[in-house]
Order: sequence, then structure tokens, then C-alpha cells
Amino acid sequence: MKKIILIMAALLAPLALLAQEKKGPYESDFELPGSRAEVYKTVGDVKLKVYIYEPKGHKAGAKRPAIVFFFGGGWRGGTPKQFQEHCRYLASKGMVAMTADYRVSSRQGTKPVHCVRDGKSAVRWIRQNADRLGIDPDRVAAGGGSAGGHVAACTGTLPKHDEPGEDAKVSSVPNAMVLFNPVLITAEAEGLKTFGGDRLEKLKARLGVEDPKTMSPYHNIRKGLPPTLVLHGKGDTTVPYSTAEAYVKQATKTGLRAELAGYEDMPHGFFNFGRRDNKMFLATVTRMHEFLSSLGYVKGKPTVEKHLKRLAGQK
Repeated sequence: MKKIILIMAALLAPLALLAQEKKGPYESDFELPGSRAEVYKTVGDVKLKVYIYEPKGHKAGAKRPAIVFFFGGGWRGGTPKQFQEHCRYLASKGMVAMTADYRVSSRQGTKPVHCVRDGKSAVRWIRQNADRLGIDPDRVAAGGGSAGGHVAACTGTLPKHDEPGEDAKVSSVPNAMVLFNPVLITAEAEGLKTFGGDRLEKLKARLGVEDPKTMSPYHNIRKGLPPTLVLHGKGDTTVPYSTAEAYVKQATKTGLRAELAGYEDMPHGFFNFGRRDNKMFLATVTRMHEFLSSLGYVKGKPTVEKHLKRLAGQK
């Protein structure tokens, strides 16, 4: 576990300097073919958009299940494009699938706590606009990879760090989580060999909070949390597989539904579209489909291979 925290400190290290830079006005402006964009949050001079993929013939009031994805990039960078193929596939299966922009240190000079606030805002915005968007507010999932997996996991586990001033009567907690090699432990864990001293103080500053445990999904496991699927490479040296094991073990012990799909020898980011001839995209999206099917979010057998063949034919 000490090694895990040292890796976390390395991931967060560049944020200390970046977060000191003052950035100018910003509005999400990414090209994601087949989607439509809406501003889900305005904070200061920053306008954040969510990119929405809808099933054919979708209409307002349809009450379809939905999912919102958060990209990875070490809380420093990344774009919503990372999950566009996940969204396209799920939209083809009847879900309203979204991939959200959120504040990161390279663009807004922010810290991870602001990323988490934005994630919570996105889930809340979806619920507030559910009828207009044709979404069932009781079937809203959150997903993400790496730092984006941390953001998604935090929406489902953290009782703190909602954006001040938002309507707390509308829940920012998703009904399910799909997490790809997520960061799940950002603080000392009782009974595990971790870190302390100066490293703890530096981590507090880089996360943007006084108590790192308030930003650590592992430390906020309790009864009533959403069903969760974690997909993680066993060869991951950026976010060790052991962190996913620890999270799922503790969640299961608490009585939660938490499933871990481990992939032999796979490194960090193995699941992304376009890597390894899409073999791992096929494997992980198929597993995601099965999980969402068990919740009633999608119907029928997975057709990921057909989806990939269709994409290949479009080139």
C-alpha cells in the first residue's frame, strides 16, 4: 500500500504548480460526431458541456436508462472523446449515453476536488433535466477511467464535495457505477502499510482538501452505495490492481454489490478504443453490457463485435 500511495503522489505532483496558474474564459468545444452538446454547468467564466448520444427515435419523456462517462488524464488533461465509442454502443442498445467535460488543471488550474464537484454536478443536472432528456432519473449510471474513474466513483461514494449553491434536494449519487482502472484509494488505510508525514501534507494540498479521506472512495464505503463494476488490468503499474481488489473486498464485506473483472498482464488504459486491435475494448464493453443488463439498463445479448465491424466498414 505504501507503493500505491507513492504512485498516487507522483500522479498528483504536477497539479501543485498547474493549480497556481490563472486560466482565462473557457467553454467546452470538442467535436464528437453523432452527439449533441449541452452546457450542464457554469462556474465563473467556465462553461462545461456534456455530449449526448441518443437511441434512434428517442424523444423527451421516454424514461430511458442513462450513463455519463468521465475521461481520464490524471486530473490534468484528457477529453470527452475517450468514451465516445462506449457511448455510441450503449445508445445503440437503448440507453442515453453521455460523456462529460470537467475542469482539469491544464485548462482551468483546478485540483481533483473540483473534478469531483463537476462529476457530482453532471449527475445532478441529468436528474434535474430527466424528463426533457427522456431519461429515467432512477436509472442513471456513472462511469469513467483512471482519474475519470475516480470522479465517477466519488459521485457514488462521497457524502461531501458537492458544488456549493446547487440544489441538494436533487441527488448527485448515481444508481450504478462502471469503473475502468479507477483511482479508489487516496489516503492512509487502517491496517495497511501506507504513508505519513510530509507526504500526507503534500497530498492534502494537491487534492485540494484538508482530509484526503474525504476524496477516497475506499474510505467512504458504507451500506446503501450503488452496485459497481470495476474493470482493471492486473499488470497496471499506474493504478495497481491491488487497489481495486481492496475496494471490492471491502465493499463486498459491507454487503454491497461490487464486482471486479481482472485482465491478465493488461496495463493502465488497456480498455480504450483503438488499442490492441480493440480486443480489450470488446472484452470490457461486453462485460459492461452484461453488468448493465443485470440491472435492466440494456436488453439482449452483447453485440460489441458487430458494432466494431460496423465501425470498420465506415472507414
